[in-house]
Amino acid sequence: MRIDILSLFPEMFNNVFNESIIKRAKELGKVDINIVNFRDFTNDPHNKVDDTPYGGGAGMVLTPQPIFDCVKSLRKDNSLVILLTPDGEVYKQSRAYELSHKEHIILICGHYEGFDERIRSICDMELSIGDYVLTGGEMAAMVIVDSVTRLLPGVITEESHLNDSFSGKLLDYPTYTKPRVYEGMEVPEVLLSGDHKKIAEYRYQESLKKTLERRPDLLDKE
Repeated sequence: MRIDILSLFPEMFNNVFNESIIKRAKELGKVDINIVNFRDFTNDPHNKVDDTPYGGGAGMVLTPQPIFDCVKSLRKDNSLVILLTPDGEVYKQSRAYELSHKEHIILICGHYEGFDERIRSICDMELSIGDYVLTGGEMAAMVIVDSVTRLLPGVITEESHLNDSFSGKLLDYPTYTKPRVYEGMEVPEVLLSGDHKKIAEYRYQESLKKTLERRPDLLDKE
């Protein structure tokens, strides 16, 4: 998979993409991540990529030309162009699975007060990581890259992500490790029994209980 990220602040990604699972995926050749500063594509003599909004208002708006030209330079027949915006579709695990099967993803990170509305015309999808506003789309891009990369075949064991919260309708079950007793809190006896059928039933019931308590809305979905 190839992921191109359009950002005015490419250095923000350095540490995040060179640690942990993403680093492993890159080293294994599972993903190629390319950060592109779309300021390099501006035709403005002063190297500007933003301007004041028509009709007045606070802040500056990203102009279409640099982003249009940047996307045109990267886009192939198999590319999926995604605009990261607070008013996009709320990002979920099911979408992460879908994106993990794409060959090429282009993520556009907005910044400042917003972007020229015409930029939407070159995008295939608009995503938001939650109902709040960030300074720019860089953090959202990091979230999406992390969630997609870990799903690529061979990056982590398939069992690890198949049992994740949000992979189905239930949240993940609680897990324990050594020591068996810590500050008076004991590991549930069933997990020590070696009876895989009982353990599976216990975990299902705990997942159901957690979901009912914390996210009952998940159980209402078809």
